[in-house]
Amino acid sequence: MTRIDFHFNATDRLAYACRLVRKVHRAGHRIVVHSDSPDFLRHLNEALWTFSPQDFIPHVMATDALADRTPVLLAHEEVPLALQMHDVMINLGRVTPPAFSRYERLIEVIGQEDADRAAGRERWRFYRDRGYPLNTHDLSGAGVSA
Repeated sequence: MTRIDFHFNATDRLAYACRLVRKVHRAGHRIVVHSDSPDFLRHLNEALWTFSPQDFIPHVMATDALADRTPVLLAHEEVPLALQMHDVMINLGRVTPPAFSRYERLIEVIGQEDADRAAGRERWRFYRDRGYPLNTHDLSGAGVSA
């Protein structure tokens, strides 16, 4: 069963997402980053290239020809079954990501905006009502980083 972690109170979801992707990638996992906003994914794509001059995080859009050989995919739709060798999904969107149960772990990143929090609460109830193990990580504490 998919383990689900809620990382909430992210002050800057884009910066936090970059650090989280780096951390999960360094741990040897293959990642799908989901968002229902193609614009947010474009910003994330740019940020992953520039946020840390010392780090290289190989990533492409899930529709790219290199997707089957790339450890980090950015997707706003369901990832084709042929690319399901990734084990962690990070959700940066406001909807329940498609096919999340195919992954060993789902990380939900929730910002501080009211709409983001409300959508996060809905997803929490959705997962809880289906019996998924849920964990929380409050990012508002001092020194919290990915």
